[in-house]
Amino acid sequence: MEFPMHWLIIAVIVLILFGGRKIPELMRGLGEGVRGFKEGMSGNQGKGAPPPAQSASTEKPAEEKPQA
Repeated sequence: MEFPMHWLIIAVIVLILFGGRKIPELMRGLGEGVRGFKEGMSGNQGKGAPPPAQSASTEKPAEEKPQA
């Protein structure tokens, strides 16, 4: 197991380089990236595209559509 002092030094260096305000934004972006990667690997379509079953159920039946 590593000595805990190494983690403290790394944390101080990160705080100096990025500042206290940027770290939450960086972690949020990293989390969203990891989440997107996992969704892509599992084959999910994500938040933007609805599943095919939902989009098909919102269409009108053929007899209700106006004929041109």
